[in-house]
Amino acid sequence: MSNTIISLKDIVVEFDGQRVLEGLNLDIHDKEFVTFLGPSGCGKTTTLRIIGGFVDPKEGDVFFEGRRINDLPPHKRHVNTVFQRYALFPHLDVFENIAFGLRIQKKPESEVKERVSEMLALVNLKGYEKRNVNLLSGGQQQRVAIARALVNHPRVLLLDEPLGALDLKLRKEMQIELKRIQKSTGITFIYVTHDQEEALTMSDTVVVMNDGDIQQIGTPEDIYNEPKNAFVADFIGESNIIDGIMLRDCFVEFAGAQFDCVDKGFAPNEPVDVVVRPEDVKVVPEEQGQLTGMVESVTFKGVHFEMSVTVYGQEWLIHSTQSQEVGSVIGMQLYPEDIHIMKKMEESL
Repeated sequence: MSNTIISLKDIVVEFDGQRVLEGLNLDIHDKEFVTFLGPSGCGKTTTLRIIGGFVDPKEGDVFFEGRRINDLPPHKRHVNTVFQRYALFPHLDVFENIAFGLRIQKKPESEVKERVSEMLALVNLKGYEKRNVNLLSGGQQQRVAIARALVNHPRVLLLDEPLGALDLKLRKEMQIELKRIQKSTGITFIYVTHDQEEALTMSDTVVVMNDGDIQQIGTPEDIYNEPKNAFVADFIGESNIIDGIMLRDCFVEFAGAQFDCVDKGFAPNEPVDVVVRPEDVKVVPEEQGQLTGMVESVTFKGVHFEMSVTVYGQEWLIHSTQSQEVGSVIGMQLYPEDIHIMKKMEESL
């Protein structure tokens, strides 16, 4: 594993007596693209702002390469931030917007030119030096903001929902672009989003957060294929979450049937949450199914049909390349590795 660049230890944050972060612990490794993912109000932007020095934790410590930096102001940290509102200087052209940080440091003109030119190439804006930033598209303004943040060669770049204002097509283009920029600079990117697809597309590591706590940390593949609990399973992509009973290791009962599975370590007859992804259900003729269900609705989604199916009194979502008649009864097959067993989540009061 690469070296730890930032460590958050037992971080507690309160706003107006309300706890936003509950003793958060997190290590971030050098040269990684890390994404904080979670619903609004889960604490992801607050965590980002603690790293940037814009929020002081009530308790806990922030370490940068092993050195405690709680008392270091933002401008003294080796960190730069790109906000959702790009905060470009309207009276300066593209070149001077990017050069701003270097001018403050009183760098020689030759170095300013060289570094700004390097950044323009990196963000694909060569030839735009003299453009008025107000006349640029949202995507171009975004690139200027990124270039301005990177020109000082920070060790870490913080990005707070920076693609939020862009349309879908541009967002997708910029996701690929940001990943390319991160790889080519080798700078640690810490990215905040509530968009699951964005997190899965760009990240080396995803930190899933809810209610001021980290729910799971892992690669996009881990988070999607092996969610730690029902919240993660439901938040990352779509899932069917069904009540089940773990009869013994690798054997579970749900929806009126019993199945082999690959999970173990539960007590005999322990109540569990069973998670099945819509794309993992195999649709077969009724008589061949381990389960049967009635098709309630069918929606064409381009690459597949999305079906709502009532199974044993509960609605399931199924993705299939074959459409089925509404009102028909279908068979459903599940392989052991398609069945994910979770500890029951504590019900929030």
